[in-house]
Amino acid sequence: MDPIRNPYAPGAGQRPPELAGRDEELERFRVVLERIARGRPERSMVLTGLRGVGKTVLLNALRSTAVRARWGTGKLEARPDQALRRPIAAALHMAVRELSHPRGEELDHVLGVIKAFAQREQPGAKLRDRWNPGIDAPAIAGRADSGDIEIDLVELLTDVGGLAADVGKGVAIFIDEMQDIGPEDISAICAACHELSQSALPVIVVGAGLPHLPAVLSASKSYSERLFRYNRIDRLDRSAAEAALQVPAQDEDAQFDGPALEAMYVATGGYPYFIQAYGKAVWDLAPRSPITAEDVAVAAPEAEAELAVGFFGSRYERATPGEREYLQAMADLGAQASEAGLEETESVATADVATHLGRKPQSLSPARDALLKKGLIYSGERGRIAFTVPHFGRYLRSTA
Repeated sequence: MDPIRNPYAPGAGQRPPELAGRDEELERFRVVLERIARGRPERSMVLTGLRGVGKTVLLNALRSTAVRARWGTGKLEARPDQALRRPIAAALHMAVRELSHPRGEELDHVLGVIKAFAQREQPGAKLRDRWNPGIDAPAIAGRADSGDIEIDLVELLTDVGGLAADVGKGVAIFIDEMQDIGPEDISAICAACHELSQSALPVIVVGAGLPHLPAVLSASKSYSERLFRYNRIDRLDRSAAEAALQVPAQDEDAQFDGPALEAMYVATGGYPYFIQAYGKAVWDLAPRSPITAEDVAVAAPEAEAELAVGFFGSRYERATPGEREYLQAMADLGAQASEAGLEETESVATADVATHLGRKPQSLSPARDALLKKGLIYSGERGRIAFTVPHFGRYLRSTA
């Protein structure tokens, strides 16, 4: 098979050639945009799921839908060590520019509010968080510059929403890795969404994050369950996984036979990132079309080696020896769950990890907390933890 024509694209956030299995989410979002445009009440949206299920890809696809609807859009990726003020100001500046509002006092006012919001430094702010936005309007004193992020964000989004309503459009802010936003900032986002929903202003927030993101939001504001429409993004079912492989292949005058599709689903588990990684390796090594199960078997070691370095290994290397011991114990317990007929992605009890290692639970708290902060594990419920990366336990056992 010609590697130049290889259609598969394994990459972080890189859109696959066929975005299979996400039509329901895209249609639901289109309806949300249309309802808001008509003044109907709607909630902001949150996408949750493990690493590699395509949350970032879907987030970008939703943003493209908003752009086609002529909405103003902005996007940011949250980081644990960065305050919200600077990145959300930059995202809103971009969104306001996309609105194409005629230059006048209203536009200058909102640009001035964004500038005042961005320039309001917090005590002890790092140099990189001191941002002077490229806005040629003067900062508006006394608006969104109190220093209280919750008050300021509510005022800022209210003004942006009013500007969008003036031109009959809306504004959507897309936030990736939303679980990494700090407690004060996540509280401010919830408060702003609450105010916007009550004011019926055409502004929504669309977030994406790990499975415990709803718990993060709930811990911030008790009413967050009613603020957002939650969508769990999971692996693809058999038909969608086949489409993700077969449609791009057919566009290049090639195809997979039935046994090859079965072998690919078993190998990838239906996870979109794995489908792209295996698809690329199998295409490069298959001698001809149709691609067979034998071709999949030959290419599997190369695909697994690529995943071991770029997907699993890069995350494992971030862990200290003590944290790796904790991860290995989780992997061993996951194997026992698999033998019992349970999904290995299900959580394990922290008490069981301690028992497996012959340690007291309190002595393992530092390792567990560090792994939570590094995004290698998550806690969806009290006393239980799980890997954020599918098949991570299998990788750890194979390299032990």
